[in-house]
Amino acid sequence: MASSKPQCPSLATTSRIHLRPLGVTKDDSFITETKNPQKRKLSQKRKTLLSCPFSIGGHLSPWPRYISDQTILHNRKPCSDDYQKRTNSWQQPLGTTKPRYLEQLENYLRKELLLLDLGTDSAQELRLQPFREIFEFFIEDFKTYKPLLSSIKNAYEVMLAHQREKIRALEPLKAKLVIVDEDCKERILAMRAEERYEISMLKKEKMNLLKLIDKKNEEKISLQSEVSKLRKNLAEEYLHYLSERDARKILIADLNELRYQREDMSLAQSPGIWGEDPMKLTLALKMARQDLTRTQMELNTMKANFGDVVPRRDFEMQEKVLKDLQEQLDSLRDDYEEVRKEHEMLLQLHMSTLKERDQFYSELQEIQRTSTPRPDWSKCKDVVAGGRDRWQMLAEGKNSDQLVDVLLEEIGEGLLREKDFFSGLGYGESIPTFLRFDGTVENKKPTKKDVVNILKDAWKERMAEEQKERFPDFFFNFLERRFGPGDAMAWAYTIFEYIKLFQSNEVMSQFHAVLMGKRKESVYIKQKERIAQLLKEMTNADSQNEGLLTVEQLSTVLKSAFPFKTDEKIQELMEAVGWHPSSSNADLLNYHILFTEDEEGQSTPFVQKLWEQYMEEKDAYLQELKLELGLELHEDVTLARMREALMNIDPTLDKQTLNSYLSQAFQFPMTELPEEGEEKEAGIVVQLQTALEQLHMSDVRRMGPREQEPAS
Repeated sequence: MASSKPQCPSLATTSRIHLRPLGVTKDDSFITETKNPQKRKLSQKRKTLLSCPFSIGGHLSPWPRYISDQTILHNRKPCSDDYQKRTNSWQQPLGTTKPRYLEQLENYLRKELLLLDLGTDSAQELRLQPFREIFEFFIEDFKTYKPLLSSIKNAYEVMLAHQREKIRALEPLKAKLVIVDEDCKERILAMRAEERYEISMLKKEKMNLLKLIDKKNEEKISLQSEVSKLRKNLAEEYLHYLSERDARKILIADLNELRYQREDMSLAQSPGIWGEDPMKLTLALKMARQDLTRTQMELNTMKANFGDVVPRRDFEMQEKVLKDLQEQLDSLRDDYEEVRKEHEMLLQLHMSTLKERDQFYSELQEIQRTSTPRPDWSKCKDVVAGGRDRWQMLAEGKNSDQLVDVLLEEIGEGLLREKDFFSGLGYGESIPTFLRFDGTVENKKPTKKDVVNILKDAWKERMAEEQKERFPDFFFNFLERRFGPGDAMAWAYTIFEYIKLFQSNEVMSQFHAVLMGKRKESVYIKQKERIAQLLKEMTNADSQNEGLLTVEQLSTVLKSAFPFKTDEKIQELMEAVGWHPSSSNADLLNYHILFTEDEEGQSTPFVQKLWEQYMEEKDAYLQELKLELGLELHEDVTLARMREALMNIDPTLDKQTLNSYLSQAFQFPMTELPEEGEEKEAGIVVQLQTALEQLHMSDVRRMGPREQEPAS
């Protein structure tokens, strides 16, 4: 039974049926009559190339079939079973020399390749042209296979054209890459030049300081030598005065003895002068000398007892001078107290000015870095979801740095929505407990509003229960209770990525800070309690219960709720409400809208200003504590010194609040804190920087003025 599978004819048979040698067939008339210049050119090349038929007896040469090492069909597989039989049925094989047509094509190809200039950029493109021409010869000569060969050629031409387009598209990127590389190199060279200049200036300053130190050391050595010389002179003078004093005493004694002897001699030589008995006079002289000795002793005793006594007139005069000096001292002390208070106020103003200066300097550097060219933020309205209205709402009141954060959040939100899964972070100790998972978890893809609502519910549940477990553990347990154990990990990863991205959102940023241990949860809870208490006081001030307050009433409530805020701080809160100095005090304000939030959890400017002032007051309080301690950040501070410093800057601190601050600063349980006076025995110390960081994470604020005002 004959098979229906088509047989693959041999090359000799095919050429015998369909092909004719060049110069013999009617193809020449077709080539000469064609109007295509390229084909006319190819036909001319074929005529010049071939001067004799390329087959034997009008047929294709079967030469490749008999060559084993250089055959064209060497790797060709038979397409039918009788292929081998046909190849073996050749009775009289032809010669094994190459066909003349093949040799002519090879010579033509070799000659064309030698004529090409391969040193140019288009060498590879030119190298293909001879091969195209050879392929065109085959297409034109083998009429039977012309459609197939033409399709193959067209496919390769299309692919080459596509590759050329790709290369042409990449050329501008290459030029741009070169420009960026040159720009980066110039910036690096500029930075290095600036660093070299700064290093040279620092070296000069170092040399000047070393010279100053040497000069001071020389002055110190000179002064020490002068002091030693003066001490030596003082000792010599002291010894000289001691010897003079002793010599004076001896001389006085000798003079007295000579005087006594002279008196005795005068009495002995003139007894008639007195007209009395010499023995009687001698006895009287002896008694007088005894009286003189006794009187001298009494005089010495009086001098010893009343040597420090001053006359009453001098005493009264000195007492009057002392009273005048005491009055001057009291006046100077009062002046000093006023100056000290002014100094403290100026110091606080100086610290706030320094902080503002640093902030402005950093903003200036950022503006200088990004001001060229000035970004056109209006272009963002076309790429942000919601269009122009939403972009205007997002960009209102924000600087360029904040706008970059907003734009990054918008881009990050889009990337989060495109991501379907998150990769688990593993079970390492540095990984938070609520993220310890190995594998992939699903991205739940909630909206910002959904995440904010979940976080608000978590805060409500946290404030309603007793805070026994750690906040990360509570958060994961809350997700398990809300979404089930199967989806809790997926929601944990999803919410964590959202709160890590949206730092401009108050609810998300504060929740992220508490969750990662950068802020104690008591800060958030206490702030909410203060806002609730402020709303309660405003409600109490609203006697008509209309939800309206005058500007004067609002100012009074703010001063009552925040007695330690300065007038400038109160003024900032009033301006955040919307009041301006040019406005009338009789204007009514709806105080309820001051405490509202939008659907994404953003509070009003009034509440935001309260939070900013709280953080500024905390920074000022801790800076004042650092100045009171007088230590560097790397030095250690003891518990007793920290307690004393806190009481000095805030005397109205009660014992429980003081122990709470100390417990936070030293990371020591309140129940195990030693009593006042026992801190030295306990030996509790901590680095000042660590203590200040712990207090900054906690709810720390001033409880009263620096010093108590005297009672009237």
